[in-house]
Amino acid sequence: MSMEDQGNDRAVVGDAVLAPVEADARIISLDVMRGLAVLGILAVNVASFGLPFMVYGDADLSPFPVTGANAVARWAVDVFFHQKFITLFSMLFGASIFLVGGERDDAARGRLLRRRLFWLAVMALIHGLAFWYGDVLLLYAWSGLFVMLMRSFSARLLIGIGLAVTLALGAMQAGAAWLMVAGPPVVVDAMSEGGPQYSLDAVNAAIAAYRSGWAGAMGQNLTAWLFLQGASLSMFVFSTVALMMTGMGLFKAGFLSGRAPTRLYLAVIAVGGAVLALLGVLEWAEFMAPRGSHPTRGLSEVVASFPIFITLAYVSLIVLITRHGASWLAPLRPVGQMAFTNYLTQTLIMTSLFYMPWGPRLFGQVDYVGMWGLVAAVWAVQMVWSSLWLAAFRMGPLEWVWRCLTYGRWTPIRKAG
Repeated sequence: MSMEDQGNDRAVVGDAVLAPVEADARIISLDVMRGLAVLGILAVNVASFGLPFMVYGDADLSPFPVTGANAVARWAVDVFFHQKFITLFSMLFGASIFLVGGERDDAARGRLLRRRLFWLAVMALIHGLAFWYGDVLLLYAWSGLFVMLMRSFSARLLIGIGLAVTLALGAMQAGAAWLMVAGPPVVVDAMSEGGPQYSLDAVNAAIAAYRSGWAGAMGQNLTAWLFLQGASLSMFVFSTVALMMTGMGLFKAGFLSGRAPTRLYLAVIAVGGAVLALLGVLEWAEFMAPRGSHPTRGLSEVVASFPIFITLAYVSLIVLITRHGASWLAPLRPVGQMAFTNYLTQTLIMTSLFYMPWGPRLFGQVDYVGMWGLVAAVWAVQMVWSSLWLAAFRMGPLEWVWRCLTYGRWTPIRKAG
C-alpha cells in the first residue's frame, strides 16, 4: 500500500526525512522544515568536507587562524547551525518511521518499513565508503530498527521518554565539557589525556594525502569512516533514537504539523530564543578570547549541550510563519520535498570541489569565510533546481530510486500531463 493511500495526515511528511508524496497531500510547514534541515546541515558539514576530521572539534588544529572574519564565520555556524539541524533531521526521520510503518500490528507496512531501512543502509554504505565519511544515513537506518519497535507508543510516552533521554544525555555532555575546563586540575589532565591526541603535523599530513589523488583521499576517508561510524553505531545511536522518538511523538501530538495552540509555539520560541541569545553571547566571548583561554569557564559548552531547545524554537517559528501564509519560505519547500537527493548531491558537489580526482582538489585550501561562500552557492543552486525538477517530476531522482527498491517495482516519476 502506498503512502498516498493512508490519508492526508499520514502522507504529509513523506517516506523518510525525505521522501515524496503528492503536492496536495502535504503540509507546507513540514516540507519547509525538511528543506531548512538539509540546507542547514551543509553549513556544518562543509568543514568536514574541506578539512581533516580532527579539525572538526578542535579549532586549535585548524590550518587557518580562527580570528577576524574566520572567527565570525565559525561563530555563526556554532551558534545558529551546529547540532540544531541534525537534531531537526533526526526528529523528522522519527516521524517518518510512523508514517511509513504505521502501528506495529500492521504487518504489511512493517515489512515495507524494514525494506526501506535496509535499502537506506545499502545506500549509506556506498555514500560513506565511496564518497564521504560523515554519512549519517547508516546511523539512521540502525537507529530506525529500534525506533520502529516503539511506533505504537502514545505521543505522550514517546515525547516523555525521548525528551528525558535527550536532556539527560545533554546534561552528561555539559558536565563533561565543564569539567574539561573548570574542573579540578587532576580531572582536567586525566580527561585531556583520555581522548585521541592530534597535532598540526597530523593535520598537514592528512591534507597532503587528500590532495595527492584518489587513493590517498579514499585512504583518509576510510580511516575517518571507521572511526566515526564505530562511534555512531555504538554511542550516538542513543541520542539519535531519543530524538527520533521525540519527533514521532511530536508528530502524533500534532506539534510538527501545526495543530498545537499558538501560545505553546510562542512559549517554545521564547525559551529557545533565550537559549540562542545566551549561547551567542558566550560563544562570542570564547571566539574573541586568545587561543587556549576559556573566558566563560566552560559555560558556553554547557549551553551548547542543549540544542533541542533552539531546534524546537526553529520548528515553532516555521509553523507560525507558514500558518500565516508567508511566501518568503516558499523556496525551501521543494528543497524539502527532495531532501534525500539534495543531501546526497551536496556530498557529490563538495567532494568534487575538495578531493575527488575530477575536481580542483581544494582540500585544506579554503578558509571558513570561503566555505560560507560555497555553502551559499549550493543553497541557491538547490533551491532553484529543486523547484525546476518538481515542476516536471513527482519526486526527486534518488527518492524515486529508493522507492523503486523498496516496493520492488518500477514506479512512475513523471507528472501526468
